[in-house]
Amino acid sequence: MYLSRFLSLHTLWVTVSSMMQHYPSVWGHYDVCKTQIYTEEGKVWDYMACQPEARDMIKYVKVTLDPPDITCGDPPETFCAMGNPYMCNNECDASTQELAHPPELMFDLEGRHPSTFWQSTTWKDYPKPLHVNITLSWNKTIELTDNIVITFESGRPDQMILEKSLDYGRTWQPYQYYATDCLDAFHMDPKSVRDLSQHTVLEIICTEEYSTGYMTNSKIIHFEIKDRFAFFAGPRLHNMASLYGQLDTTKKLRDFFTITDLRIRLLRPATGEIYVDEQHLARYFYAISDIRVYGRCKCNLHATGCKEENKRLLCECEHNTTGPDCGKCKKNYQGRPWSPGSYLPIPKGTANICIPSISSIGNPSKFDRIWPNISSLEVSKPNQANVCDNELLHCQNGGTCINNVRCQCPPAYTGILCEKLKCERDPGGCSQNSGQGAVAHGLLLLLAALLGAAGLCSL
Repeated sequence: MYLSRFLSLHTLWVTVSSMMQHYPSVWGHYDVCKTQIYTEEGKVWDYMACQPEARDMIKYVKVTLDPPDITCGDPPETFCAMGNPYMCNNECDASTQELAHPPELMFDLEGRHPSTFWQSTTWKDYPKPLHVNITLSWNKTIELTDNIVITFESGRPDQMILEKSLDYGRTWQPYQYYATDCLDAFHMDPKSVRDLSQHTVLEIICTEEYSTGYMTNSKIIHFEIKDRFAFFAGPRLHNMASLYGQLDTTKKLRDFFTITDLRIRLLRPATGEIYVDEQHLARYFYAISDIRVYGRCKCNLHATGCKEENKRLLCECEHNTTGPDCGKCKKNYQGRPWSPGSYLPIPKGTANICIPSISSIGNPSKFDRIWPNISSLEVSKPNQANVCDNELLHCQNGGTCINNVRCQCPPAYTGILCEKLKCERDPGGCSQNSGQGAVAHGLLLLLAALLGAAGLCSL
């Protein structure tokens, strides 16, 4: 009795463990692309939506400055201390490592003392504007997952715009405006993210929250990603299923958190006062010690990995997809139009895999013999091609098309369109008898169909 109970419990545990492989431990992880399951036809792949883990994207960034000679130190110049703007005996000298402040110091490891930072030239050409564009490029589509954080060692700018590009820097659009006086600087009423809602989450706002000058502990500027997520996932982001559902069904929302490039437009340095002191222009400059951008490679829910190759990030595509973002079907896998994966239904999502082209069916060298569980072929877009439709894509050898999704094959046949003999998988292959048996089975099916038709006619 004890042995039978143990065996029953063991069977239950194996079943539960197998089922749990399909479900991520936390909503929205989508960290598995496929798993093997057992069906009547043996071991097959069951596919699901998947995406890479979020990571520190600054590790892969390329930075450019405009104008290119805006970094201080060539020629050397003095500037005022950041804690005391009237103490102006500090030096920036590009030829001396200890006194240089090149752009790469925006991205080095923090925690050292004294802190390292990039620094611009001072506002020595006042009243000519001191404008600097800092462009961060990844040469890859990125999905943001956390706040963008910029730490200034100078005072935070009086005026600044954070911009994004979705087409590798060809066009730009604002993400957020920052100013000590939004109405004066950008003709916009000041707002914070707390003033937004689900319906206005895509609104571009101007905030005065991060634009104080030389005040103590006033170094950081945020672009709040998580606060916007919270409108859908709750204050502590517990309801990620709701967020992913919104991202899946609202393209504008998904695109809002997607970038290829960021641009920080510094328009006016911190002055800490209404008027610029022309006698002490060495007080006015920009200095950035750290930029943080967390996100994941956009792979259209067709990959769990993203690798760096030839200084470029590339998705490690699955689901028979290819391209930097897994944005198209592989050759010979164009049996229906390419489609991104779907987060829905929660929690596995829908893989929307690329299936073999009709011309390649029946040629085992062109596609995997292990075919995915047919349930994973369901797609969220109704205009996509079906596996069978009883008109153009007939099930062969007496197979029946079920719901325009799969072929139900006679016992002797297998394959997507019932185009293969099952005995081909056996070690002995298909003997003459097995072939005759399959033919006989086909004839019996045909005879049954004719008898059924005759019965209908007699009615």
